[in-house]
Amino acid sequence: MAQESSHAVRTAGPHRVVVIVDENSNPFELGCATEVFGLRRPELGRDLYAFTLCSPAPRTLMRDGFFTLTGVADLAAADSADTLIVPNRPDVEVPRRPAVLDAVRRAHARGARLVGFCSGAFTLAEAGVLDGRRATAHWQWADSFRARFPSVRLEPDVLFVDDGDILTAAGSAAALDLGLHIVRRDHGAEIAAAVGRRLVFAAHRDGGQRQFVERPVPDVPDESLAPVLAWARERLDSALTVSGLAARAAVSPATLHRRFRAQLGTTPLAWLTGERVALACRLIERGESRFDVVARRTGLGTAANLRALMRRETGLNPSAYRRRFGPGAD
Repeated sequence: MAQESSHAVRTAGPHRVVVIVDENSNPFELGCATEVFGLRRPELGRDLYAFTLCSPAPRTLMRDGFFTLTGVADLAAADSADTLIVPNRPDVEVPRRPAVLDAVRRAHARGARLVGFCSGAFTLAEAGVLDGRRATAHWQWADSFRARFPSVRLEPDVLFVDDGDILTAAGSAAALDLGLHIVRRDHGAEIAAAVGRRLVFAAHRDGGQRQFVERPVPDVPDESLAPVLAWARERLDSALTVSGLAARAAVSPATLHRRFRAQLGTTPLAWLTGERVALACRLIERGESRFDVVARRTGLGTAANLRALMRRETGLNPSAYRRRFGPGAD
């Protein structure tokens, strides 16, 4: 279950996101952080974050020596971060610099939100901030991670883990999933969807989906779920059931479950619930204050069911979500 993840220290002005780049860091995850948190978004009419790169050295050789990063802030910038994204590197057995680990510990001690992409979980664990906490890392390093950090509750078969003030993503592409999850936590579903459109990327993949999704070569006829998903999204206010979805796809419920698992890494019911909660969030952000109407228009049935599922999926009940993301919210 997602937990409230936006309780990092608050400062005047835009939320400050700082990325520590260290020797042999992966450029892809650095690019993901820059794309999600660093770009100006004139189409939204405001800046979502203040973004800074920093490094413990004036020149940082990136992964496998492909290029050298220069001209970024020094490590002192990490001490002003509201959200600190820690280094991720493929050489997971090589100890991180003591100065980097100290910066992570200081940020954690003052209440900053910490984020690890891919092997960034190793940095967080080495700093000691993950003891007794939930986290994930790339599946190929799961055994190594467990052996080195047995006190961390590793969840190796999910896209990302939101454990409140510490969030971790499994692999490279999951960095985008977690980044958009953070935007959705901070600014709501509409803004996250706008950022996702800018990235030409799905605005919401639940963190509990599997890291590795089987994609066999399809037989004829096409077994893509796209038609039934589009059909269901247009009818979320209807009494949709797994049996009804299976009938629309002209398959048995068991076959539908297998296709959802293979193509989406989730179940039909979990997907349907996620779509309905996402629609509820958008309706509340657009000003609908009658929660019984939101529940009816999203197919969630009752205001009580809406409250329970929104809290489970977003960490906020409808009233708290409206205060935070509704019209006139700060």
